[in-house]
Amino acid sequence: MLQQVSAAQLPEYIGKALGSSDWFCIDQARINAFAEATLDHQFIHVDEARAATTPFGSTIAHGFLTLSLIPHLSESVGIVPENLVMGINYGCDKLRFLQPVTVGSEVRLHSRLLEVTEKNPGQFLFKNEITIEIKGQSKPALIAEWLTMMITSNDN
Repeated sequence: MLQQVSAAQLPEYIGKALGSSDWFCIDQARINAFAEATLDHQFIHVDEARAATTPFGSTIAHGFLTLSLIPHLSESVGIVPENLVMGINYGCDKLRFLQPVTVGSEVRLHSRLLEVTEKNPGQFLFKNEITIEIKGQSKPALIAEWLTMMITSNDN
């Protein structure tokens, strides 16, 4: 569950696990839609018959599809500063795709807060270690250090 905390409390959460999302199924329709949006139609993503002959045995999600799910999967996980106006994706410091996500797999996000830096008054840069787990697999799909700028109102 997303929790609001005061700016003064933010340092107390550094190094702590912030929770896990619900499981989310990666189906072929989502993979196809991502292929259309990004113009990445490599056969391993969209050609089910041909992909079945690969070592994966089926189509796989684009790595960037899995990465792009972080904002959605993190909606119910972690902390935000009180009086939050908006959060802005600030990028990743590190990113590794460790295992492909085969079609029909379920994934979920785990988050751990690594750093919080107040860049300007009311603007907090969060660095979270994000792990996307694949149900039934020992190796995660990806691990990233995700940066988010949290902007609060001046009503602190």
